[in-house]
Amino acid sequence: MTTDLSDSDIPEGTKRIIDGRERVFYSGYWIKTYHVPADTLQAKRQLIGALTRRLFNHVEHGLNVPGSRLNEARQSFEAETDPARRRVKGAMLAGALFNRAADIFTKLVELQSVGIEIQSDNALMRECGACLQEALGLGRLVLHISGEEGIDELWGEPFKAFSIPLEDFYESRYIKIALTQRDIDRVAATVVECFDPLPCFHGIAAHMLEFANAAKIKTETLRTDPDIFNIWTTFVTAAERLCGHFNDVLPNNDPDTERLVGDGRRLIQQGRDLISYITRARTPMPKSTTDFIERCKAYRARWDAHF
Repeated sequence: MTTDLSDSDIPEGTKRIIDGRERVFYSGYWIKTYHVPADTLQAKRQLIGALTRRLFNHVEHGLNVPGSRLNEARQSFEAETDPARRRVKGAMLAGALFNRAADIFTKLVELQSVGIEIQSDNALMRECGACLQEALGLGRLVLHISGEEGIDELWGEPFKAFSIPLEDFYESRYIKIALTQRDIDRVAATVVECFDPLPCFHGIAAHMLEFANAAKIKTETLRTDPDIFNIWTTFVTAAERLCGHFNDVLPNNDPDTERLVGDGRRLIQQGRDLISYITRARTPMPKSTTDFIERCKAYRARWDAHF
């Protein structure tokens, strides 16, 4: 939920009930909050498992290496000398480290469930933390599934969930979601500014803003939320309407104009895809966002020069 002018002096972290739902204010956005579970090993194991699965869903393929193959992954990485191959093997090692940490946490929870008390300085707890920290350091080698940039924020989340109280982790996620929504708004505003005034794209503003709003709602909504069925459906159908919008009104029908219009349609599709990537990852993609904005500005300059 975007801020309005009356929110300009509200302190960061302020919580309010808005339309019957608690929300927290960060970076100009009111973000939906969720109940924080009890800070137990079981809760942390479930959270780290969910964060790890989400990470593997959004990064390049082939990184979900079982923790049981950690030593093999490390040996292969350390023996590699080619820079490009070493990057990929480092990413695979990071995946194995995450899975090893998850394996350890699972066993610790099993021990705790039969009455064995697990202290924070337990050797396995230390090894778990070390695996997550090393994986975080290797996260810079990993690309998003789009291949455009890394998303280091995702690699830091499992370690953060392990090392800080759950309440603090949830609060850090609200901050990140607000920044994610800001990037969605930046992409949407750029498409509206660059394309809506053009004859063959006129009217796209309403579709772009509808899609961006659906995307922002999706970023703040957990998959376990009862409203997820309607929210996801709204997001998908808004994306379809966005790229289905096109006016057959061309200033002229010469080949150069047709190519220019085709380039514009592909650029809008790229904007839709970028917002989808940001939304599903629930984390900003600053490099991709900045690059897309620059491409849109360059396109508008081409259009203006052509006509």
